[in-house]
Amino acid sequence: MDYLLRTERLSKVYPNGTLANKQVDFAVARGEILGLVGENGAGKSTLMKLLYGEEAPSSGTILLEGKPISFTSSQDAIAAGIGMVHQHFMLVPSLSLAENLVLGQEPKKGKSSFFDLEKAVAITEELGEKYNLKVLARARVVDVSVSMRQKLEILKALYRGAKILILDEPTAVLTPQETDELFVELQALRSHGHTIIFISHKLNEIFKLCDRVSVMRDGRMIGTHNVADVDRQTISNEMVGREVLLSVKKDKAQVGERVLVAKDLSYIDDFGIPALDHVSLALRKGEILGVVGVDGNGQSELVRILTGSAHSLSGSVVVKGKDMTNQKPGALRRAGVAHIAEDRMTVGTALPASIEDNLMADRYFHPEYEGKAGFLNRAAMAQAASEIVTTFDIRCKSAKQPVSSLSGGNMQKVVIGREFTADADILVIAQPTRGVDVGAIEFIHKRIIEMRDQGKAILLVSSDLQEVMLISDSLVVMNSGKIVAYFNDASTTTDKELGLYMLGLKKQNTEEIEKVLHE
Repeated sequence: MDYLLRTERLSKVYPNGTLANKQVDFAVARGEILGLVGENGAGKSTLMKLLYGEEAPSSGTILLEGKPISFTSSQDAIAAGIGMVHQHFMLVPSLSLAENLVLGQEPKKGKSSFFDLEKAVAITEELGEKYNLKVLARARVVDVSVSMRQKLEILKALYRGAKILILDEPTAVLTPQETDELFVELQALRSHGHTIIFISHKLNEIFKLCDRVSVMRDGRMIGTHNVADVDRQTISNEMVGREVLLSVKKDKAQVGERVLVAKDLSYIDDFGIPALDHVSLALRKGEILGVVGVDGNGQSELVRILTGSAHSLSGSVVVKGKDMTNQKPGALRRAGVAHIAEDRMTVGTALPASIEDNLMADRYFHPEYEGKAGFLNRAAMAQAASEIVTTFDIRCKSAKQPVSSLSGGNMQKVVIGREFTADADILVIAQPTRGVDVGAIEFIHKRIIEMRDQGKAILLVSSDLQEVMLISDSLVVMNSGKIVAYFNDASTTTDKELGLYMLGLKKQNTEEIEKVLHE
């Protein structure tokens, strides 16, 4: 096979002693789409940073077209024809797409030093036409869809001469239709001779798009397979090192009384755009109500209002018969509402604080943790934290270590461990498995269903349609700040149908939706 880029016994040891990559042999062939999978902390990100020049290897060799190379920065990698599209977009929201595309390599007017906007627009449109990645060159980034921003990131890499593209979770916030469109575009890039490394936790996408798949675990390369020769179960088992359940076992929901009722909620975002437009819904005991929509259509604002971190301009929130409209997060917690935030890094955890302190953050004032002379009973807190660490399988050396030292999956388990052991009847859960590996996903889904079976009322907000359809009992779809569809039985719809509602191409009768939701 004609390997364009490969590594030989590549290792990376960080100054703190962490061995992130252990003698990794990795190879991608010219003109192929290679999938790269592994649990969080498996070493995928470190390997890509080494290939993209963001990190220097401790030992081993990187070879490009058979010749050893050494990068001191990502600029060196770009000059060598390697481009990377990160999971979190590197775009300036207030600038146009054309301005973002050429940023740092701006075309000039004649021999002057003045920026030539019209030439930048022409370059953007020509590239988009050539690679079938058409974008609105003059529009501001803040005004375009997530899928168009994704296309722009790929065009940025191509503009800088990338022949090898590293794509990190590129479909994380796309609808099924947008994902299908992206796959067609990536296959077109392959036909143009480009080589693509596709990193994803979604195995169905790996098997749909990729030619081969490489599996990493514990910093090592476990193996590489032709996609046609393996199945998802085999890859999942290799990723985790044990048998993984890819399906979810759950009984029919035993639905009880309504415990959270939201009526006529509205919200205006920082750009003056209505993010929520008179939204109403009701959540019942023993039910998982899924909420889906393309990111930016009001889901985040709905969660913030229901958990107290944002104020609604209209309407009401009633929790177990008590009006809790625009109350602070602490008041809603005391009323029995727990919250798993979509951003575990900035909202869900205090990164410099220990695992123990993060687990106790919502209960340190409880009587059982009172010590002498007004001090905290640290021994009791340590014991309680230790029990949560064990129960929720948080992989750590000690509960005293900072949360920032954990992998993404284990960081998420800290949040889930705290919220699921809180004295709460209502759980508002946002993006519980975003960026989380298959083993942690299995664990999290099982725990959510266990909480439902205990009679908890669960609002599940996720951009992963497969996740919502897998574990939700009923679901709503949001578009442009409104609920545009409701399914009392989540199993009666398909991801394609949900995608049409998410894109605004289909809509149910709004009055009928609200009537059903408040029966």
